[in-house]
Amino acid sequence: MIIPRKLKVGDEIRIIAPSRSMSLLSEENRNLAKTKLESLGFKITFCKNCMESDLFVSSSIQSRIEDIHEAFADKNVKAILTVIGGFNSNQLLQYLDYDLIKNNPKILCGYSDITALTNAITAKTDLVTYSGIHFSNFAMKIEIEYNLEYFKKCLMSEEEFEIKPSPTWSNDAWYLDQENRNLIKNEGFIIIQKGEATGKIFGANLGTFNLLRGTEFMPDISDSILFLEEDNNVGKDFVVEFDRNLQALIQQPNFDKVKGLVLGRFQENTEMTLEKLKYIIDTKKELQNLPIIANADFGHTNPLFTFPIGGTASLKINNEVELKIIKH
Repeated sequence: MIIPRKLKVGDEIRIIAPSRSMSLLSEENRNLAKTKLESLGFKITFCKNCMESDLFVSSSIQSRIEDIHEAFADKNVKAILTVIGGFNSNQLLQYLDYDLIKNNPKILCGYSDITALTNAITAKTDLVTYSGIHFSNFAMKIEIEYNLEYFKKCLMSEEEFEIKPSPTWSNDAWYLDQENRNLIKNEGFIIIQKGEATGKIFGANLGTFNLLRGTEFMPDISDSILFLEEDNNVGKDFVVEFDRNLQALIQQPNFDKVKGLVLGRFQENTEMTLEKLKYIIDTKKELQNLPIIANADFGHTNPLFTFPIGGTASLKINNEVELKIIKH
């Protein structure tokens, strides 16, 4: 695997919009995010098409490809952050210049719909990419400390690190009202099945990851620990949608060589209970004997830890959980 150079104070970070447009963000939140990143010592620049917005609040494939290629080709840019998620970054995959990306390795970080982009790039180039907070998340005033801690541990240090549960979590529209937040006490990791494993990390958003099935952009998931989360775009049908998306992934080639599962926190409105989750796991013989935890701090709630796609994790589940990122 190719591990990109870590960020240093003074480095330039390019903001790109490979999914939805930055026009979605209020001017205030754009300024807050930029100021927060600058306070960490970084120089922030924006791709030229990030405010372009079409019928789907995105920009043309040509514009998005141009911005990605320019960001990777620019020697001054040391890392690339995505503005926000969306629904259409998989439109870009057949148009990317993977040789350009491989020959100019640098950090690419984002989550949600960006799952398609990060996993495809890692599959095609062996470049480690990152699932972590968007540029937009840096606008958050409250409950941002955990996000920043793991952003720094994963992208600014070469040391292995242990992932600990956050003290609180939230599922509120923080970007609409920064002062009145609904913070919930975090109960920590939930043990589904005990065991130990070490493996390469793939996954992130399950529905988006599954868009890669049957294509040249799907990673080989042999010897992996899959990090999986799902957002609630289907309302009351979330539980059955999660079940069939997980089943579809299980039917992928080499799933029998998967070593463990780390499941991200479910949103409040999913109606996913521990009883329902355990039932889903128990009905799938392929998951028997795999170490599995749930309620990890990534997905579509806040906060989120940053983790490497194509990096290596170790998972030890006995009466307690030890989750470490070893190579990133």
